[in-house]
Order: sequence, then structure tokens, then C-alpha cells
Amino acid sequence: MHASYQPLKSVRFNRRSTERTPLRCLAVLLGLGLGMTYGANLAHADEPAWDRFQSGGSTLVEGELPMQWRPEGESIVWTADIEGYGQSSPILHGERVYVTSTSGENKERFHVTALALASGEPIWRASFDNPTPETNNNYVCRAAPSPAVDATALYVMNEGGVLASLDFDGGLRWERDLVDEFGPISARHGLAASLEQNEEHLFVWIERESDPYLLCINKGSGETVWKVDGLGATTWGSPRLVQVAGGEQLVCSASGILVGFDPVTGERLWTLQDIANNTSSTPMPAGDGRFFIGVSNGRGEDQAGGGDTASGMVSIERQEGGQYQARFIWRADRARCSFGSPLVAGGQVWVVNQTGVLFRLDAETGETRSTTRLAAGGIWATPLANDKQVYFFGQKGVTSIVAIDSGEEVASNELWAGGDDQPAGAPGFSGHIQYAAAAGDGVLVIRRGDRVYAIR
Repeated sequence: MHASYQPLKSVRFNRRSTERTPLRCLAVLLGLGLGMTYGANLAHADEPAWDRFQSGGSTLVEGELPMQWRPEGESIVWTADIEGYGQSSPILHGERVYVTSTSGENKERFHVTALALASGEPIWRASFDNPTPETNNNYVCRAAPSPAVDATALYVMNEGGVLASLDFDGGLRWERDLVDEFGPISARHGLAASLEQNEEHLFVWIERESDPYLLCINKGSGETVWKVDGLGATTWGSPRLVQVAGGEQLVCSASGILVGFDPVTGERLWTLQDIANNTSSTPMPAGDGRFFIGVSNGRGEDQAGGGDTASGMVSIERQEGGQYQARFIWRADRARCSFGSPLVAGGQVWVVNQTGVLFRLDAETGETRSTTRLAAGGIWATPLANDKQVYFFGQKGVTSIVAIDSGEEVASNELWAGGDDQPAGAPGFSGHIQYAAAAGDGVLVIRRGDRVYAIR
């Protein structure tokens, strides 16, 4: 069922005064026959099902997931239109879905919307002024950074400089205007880095054209714990926490460079520069102090970084003196990704190139187990998996499902009709774009620029 509606509760935050101004409230029942009513004080589970971008790199989902769906089919239990446009991942917590978006000719407004997971019914929407208005078009990121959630609150970031925490009723806990504090944000095609988190802290990466920086924020107070220099290179990836011997490290990937930071102090622990064209991929944890980093054919750059243009598995190792060193333990010359990051699941690494060819690699050796041309074509969303299948969300709305043991494509599903040719989602691409997916409790939640879908 598809419905257009106004949210149950909408609040607007003025970034200068943080004043909450109630707007017109309108309750719209969707008539799904689910026998439940959602209100602003909905109870929430302690543990989020999908708590941040790529679920922190742990994209292996427990339990069964839907195998078949089609436009207007019964498996698509609801769709929900979103104010404006956004490229961020949906976040799942308890009985809620949270999405972000931006609207206005110059992206003047940044929106956070809470939807009921069971019905798609809107619960509340909070809106913020954008500190860095920029022409709203297909050439720059539009609400690309994904939020994060924990058992206490929701945390949101906009590429224009809004950083805020909201309670589960949409109330403002704290807000930061990063432009006011640290100066204007300008980056080629905009910023896309999503929030990373651990139990106490948020990690915010502003890899702008001049004076880039990395922040550690106290989640309770919103105060800065530490601030260090960024990498000084182009990126549309996100920071990722990677477990290593002795704790965890925050790994950032930008053109021609990989850097590991101490998440407690912000100290640079190691630098690895033998890489190129790693501007779009986020490091994917692979266990035992390892992570996989994908490279692409570039995003308008010529050999961006000057190093080896091969994806590969990196090991972070502690030396005798206590220092850390990172090194590639294997490379995969042919396995290059597009805008969607690779996946590590089932003892394998899964990489889809820009033409939709899937490379299935042995996670220990890098040996190619199979190559398959997917019906989904090229992907922008990071894949996800359960213990039986891997899901590849094609940019044009087709999802390929592949058996995790054999690499064989066992199903393909269309989310919207192929003739649905709305305005382009990005330069050179016509029609809608399938940007991200999240999963939990047998449901897939898929996000395109203007709409969210739930599939059971």
C-alpha cells in the first residue's frame, strides 16, 4: 500500500536559538488492518536492529529474510513518501524506522522522520536549518550521512553542518552547528561520511577541501572529547571501528591513504598509502584485526592516490614496541567496486563492479571462487546477508539474491516498475536510485531518494 501523508507531529528547530516551534499536526490512519495504534510515547527495544550505516560493518542478519517481491505485491507491506530527498541509510530501532532528508532549492532544510516499522505510519518529523545552503541538484550529496541510534537516543548529521541528538519522541537533546564553530564546509560533490559510534562516543568526519577534521563527541552531552586533523584527501566513505588486539581502532579511507586512529585519544596509530581510487568505499571489518577495502575505477579522478589500484585485505598488527602497523595481506586485482562498499560474510568477500559483475573471493586467501553478472546491475547500497543468502540492491531498483555457499543467483526482485522514470538521482543516471537497505526481524527496509519501502 502506498500513501502520501503529513506526519503526526512535526517540530522545527531554529539553529540559532534551538527553539522548538510546533507545526500543524495531522493524524492519518493508513487502514492496514494491523490492529495497533502508534503514538509519540512508543516503547523501544534496548538493542537497535540496524543502528548505523552498514550496521557498523556487521551486515550479517539473523533469521529469514524475504525472497520474493514485486511492485504493488503483497510482500511490499507499505511504502512511505519522505519530505524532500535523501541518500542516507534507514535506521531501525524497536518499532521505529528513522530516515533523514533535505529539501529546498538550496537544501535549506534538513529533516529527520520517524515511521512505524509495522505500518509506515508517520510518528514525528523534526526539521533544522542548514548552515551551508548549496544548490539542490544531482551533483552533490543530499542528506547522505546516515544517522546512528542506541538505547538512549538518535544522533543525526547533515553534510551542511548540523549535528544533533533527539530523543525517541523527537525532542532535541543537544545540537551543534559545526559551521559556526569550525568554519564553512566545502567538498567536491559534498560530504557523505556517516556517523560512527561506540557505547559512549560519536565519531564525525568532516573531510572538507581545507582544514578537514575528525571529531569525537560525548553522546550524552554533545561536547567535544577530541578534535584532530583529517586526512587531507577526497573521500565519500565513512569512518569505521575495527576490532584489533588490545581494543578497537577508528579506520578512515580517503584517496591514496588509509589511517588508523585511537578512538580514545584521536592519536594517529598508523598510515598506509599503497592504494589508489579508494574514494567511495568504507572499510569493512573482517575479524582478527583485519578489514577489506574496495577500490573503484575512480570518480572522475585519474589514478586517485598514485598507489596500487587493487582492492585488498588489510591486517592491523601490533609491533614489539607497542606501535601498530597496517599491511595488505592479499590483493584482488580485478575485483573493483562501484559506489556500494563490498561485504564480508560467510568466510568470503563480495565485490560488485560498476557493470554489475559480482566477484566472490575467499576471505583468507583472496582467491576468486566465482564471478557472476547480476540481474541487479551496478549497486550503490552496501549488500547485506543472512546465513543463507546475500542481497545486492541494484541502483535501478532490482535486487539480486545470491546463495552464500555457491555464489549462484537464486532470485531477482523489482521494487518499482521499470518505466517509473522520475528525475535523475545522480549525474549520468536517469530515474530513481536504490540507495540503502536495512534489515531486522524478517523485514527489509529499502530507501530510495524520496521513498521508503518495507518488505516482509
